[in-house]
This record gives sequence, structure tokens and C-alpha cells, in this order.
Amino acid sequence: MAGMVGIIGTPDTEWVQSSLNTIAYRGGAGEAVFRHDGAVVGQVWPAAQGAFATGADGHSVALDGEVHNWTELSVGSTCALEAIETAYEVRGPEFVSHLDGPFALAVAGPDGTLLARDRVGKSPLYLQKPGNGHVRFASEAKALIGGEGEITEFPPGHYYTADGGLVRFARIQTRPPVDLPEDEVAEELRGRLVASVEKRLSTGEVGAWLSGGIDSASLTALARRQVPELKTFAAGVEGAPDLEYAQMVSEFVGTEHHERICGLREMLEILPAVVYYLESFDALLVRSSITNFLVGRLASEHVPAVLSGEGGDELFAGYAYLKRLEPSELPGELVDITRRLHNTALQRVDRCSASHGLVARTAFLDQDVLDYALQIPAAMKIRDNGSIVEKWILRRAVDGLLPEEVLNRTKSKFWQGAGVGEQLQAYAEEIISDAEFAAERELPDGLTINTKEELYYYRIFRDIFGSQLGAGLVGRTKGAPAEK
Repeated sequence: MAGMVGIIGTPDTEWVQSSLNTIAYRGGAGEAVFRHDGAVVGQVWPAAQGAFATGADGHSVALDGEVHNWTELSVGSTCALEAIETAYEVRGPEFVSHLDGPFALAVAGPDGTLLARDRVGKSPLYLQKPGNGHVRFASEAKALIGGEGEITEFPPGHYYTADGGLVRFARIQTRPPVDLPEDEVAEELRGRLVASVEKRLSTGEVGAWLSGGIDSASLTALARRQVPELKTFAAGVEGAPDLEYAQMVSEFVGTEHHERICGLREMLEILPAVVYYLESFDALLVRSSITNFLVGRLASEHVPAVLSGEGGDELFAGYAYLKRLEPSELPGELVDITRRLHNTALQRVDRCSASHGLVARTAFLDQDVLDYALQIPAAMKIRDNGSIVEKWILRRAVDGLLPEEVLNRTKSKFWQGAGVGEQLQAYAEEIISDAEFAAERELPDGLTINTKEELYYYRIFRDIFGSQLGAGLVGRTKGAPAEK
């Protein structure tokens, strides 16, 4: 995890340095680097990883994320940045399709500047085009505030060059289902999850966010089998179900567990900070970010990185509404909601960790796990054995690793399990009248606020960012409830 800011066009090192300072929490102090071709690229790096890399042939490489296969990408390279530089020089921009890991990157050099983002959109990237042929880019939208031109999100699975424009190199899509016995599918899935977790444990101490649901619990159990000690972290209101289940998992697999109890007063106090870092007012996203923000802060006091279970619901059909779909509809729907992660749940995961200088690693979204999950038949994800069971094949894959109560636990939203949603919804209903809601819910750009709770968050968003971050930049949770 690092922060990245740059300009393609007329150099402005003062602006780059100022924008880097805006997102310095993503990794520490950084400096702008001036390139002779008119590109200025800056990056915030954790102190232990050194400064922005400039290669011998005149290339500079900035990377926000991780490339797990950099040693294979360029034999003889000494680090991921050098491997990226060499691969770009030898293969051109198409080399990004071979990168394994979450990344947003910039390569500046004599032949121009390349921008790219991974196919899931785990690492964030935003653009701004002032209209003079120049391009500004940054890891977070707030770093572009003050410049000319609309701020837009760089699409996942694309790269950009001045000559070729925006090019898609990868896409999440449905795949033909595997025709294998259930036991073999479960075994293969478990093997890929083991390998994914191993990748994410290989770069130093890593803890785990542990909500007590099947996703985070599975990764915790797999990680604990690979390391002698593991620290886990949970947050919620007093008596929240997540806290009970997280403690149960911790005791079962043997972790050093830490939890953070919060109440309504504290949640309201930190809301402005949550909205500022999150850059969103989507009600369900903000709800889930409050405890995620607190558990991110807690984890950052103990470890530099954590495992996150994000992506499990989308790949293995964890949401309640999916049970109502016809089996033929399920694969397409799972692809759709996985494609939406980049500016909803993954934005939450990124900001609630990065705001504390923490790295969150999403093992379910590893390319080998994701590719295989998309091939698993719908009937193995949602199983009707008298009662409908979601994530059935994932439960089979981790059978024996978790307590039965957790293995068979019904899915609850992150904010539900943490005990947050009802309190915030009730508070918003109390302070916003029906007349205010009716008068304010239609936004100038045509978007409609869904609920009083969302209007409460939007007011905070507007007070912080004014009109400089358009509401259209905000991802909206699919199927979020709306008041009439």
C-alpha cells in the first residue's frame, strides 16, 4: 500500500508534492520526481521500502499495491519496481496483463507514461483531465481537488497511454462450469485458498480482521496453520453477534485476539473522519465503514498488514437476495456484483486500512481463487437441503477448520453483525424531518438519496468536499433500500 500522485504533461512539482501530502497517511513522506518527457510522478512509500524508484534507462515506477509474481515477471530483478520497469521496456504496456496481485501503477520514461489498474480494482486510482491534453492522477480523489476538470475513477482492468488512450486488458466474466464431483471441487478450492493466504503471509507480519463470519474465519484458520502466532481484530457495539463469534473462532484456532467496543456517541464523533477518508455517502457503505475504520485503527497498533475476507460473499453467493434467484441467473449476478466491488466494498477496505497506514489483503480475490470460483456451478454455491444454505462449497472446503457454530452461521451484513445499523438509522430518522428529506433528496446531478440515513451522510460529505467531488463519483450499493 502506498499513495501515488502524478501529472502527464506540463510539470508541476509543487502541486504533486502538495497532493502527496494530502494522502501521506497511505505510507509516509514522499517526494515528487521530475521526468524529462514532461511527466511528474510522485509516490508515498512506507519508510522501510525506500523511495520512488528511478531506473538506469530513465524510467520511474510508482506502485500502489503488490505484485506477487515479480520474480517471474523479470528474471534477475531485485524488487517489484525494477521488474515492472524491465517488463514494460521489453513487452510494452501489455505486460500488465501478466501481473499477479492488486495494483495501481505508473511508469514514466522517455516513451511517455503508462497508467494501469488491476482487474478487480483493489488498488484505487483516479484521473483528472484539465482539457489541455494533460492528465493528473492520484490514489485518492481528494488529492485531485483544486485542479481543473472533472475527477473520474480509473476503470479496473485497464491501462492508459497518451498514444493509445484507455485499453482494457482484463475483465471479470462468467466461465463454463467445471464438471467435477463436489469433493474434488472443495479440495481444489481449499488448495487455492491455502496458496492465496501463503502469498499474503510471505512479506512480513500479517494479522487478520475477524468478524466471526465464514469468510474472515476461513482465512484466519488457514493463516493460523501457516504461522506460529497470529493476531486477530474485531470491532462492534456491546453484545454484537460478531464479537461473540470472533472470540469463538479465536479460541478454536488459537490466535491473540483484540476487540474494540464502540457506542453511538463515538460512532457519531468519528463519522466526519470516516466520510473524509471513505469519500462516499452511500448509506450501507458508511455504516460498515464505521466499525471497519475502528478495527483498522486497532490493527495498525499491532501489525503492518491484515487479511480481509472481502470478496467471499460475491464469489460464493453469500447475500440473502441471491437465494431467490434461479440457478441460471446466479453466475451472471455474481459477476455483476464482483465487478461493482471496486468503488463499494473494496473502497471501504482500502480506506479503512490506508487511513491508518495499514495494508489490507483480500485473499478471496487472488486471481487463481477468483478464476476457479467463477467456474464452480451455482448448485454448489447455494444448496437446498431442506433449508437453503449459501456458500455451501466454501463451507465444505474449510470443513474441520472451524467450530460448527461458525461453519453453519447464516450470513449477516458487516454492519448488522457489528450491531451498528439500527442505531444510526434511528438517529437519522430522529434528526431529519420528512419535509427536509423530501426537499433535499434529489441532488443537482440527478442522483436520488435513498434514505434519511443516507441524507445525513451526504450532508457531511457535502460539508467536507463541497462540489469538488461530484456525487456521481460515489459508488452505490446494489439493491440498497430506498424510502418512497
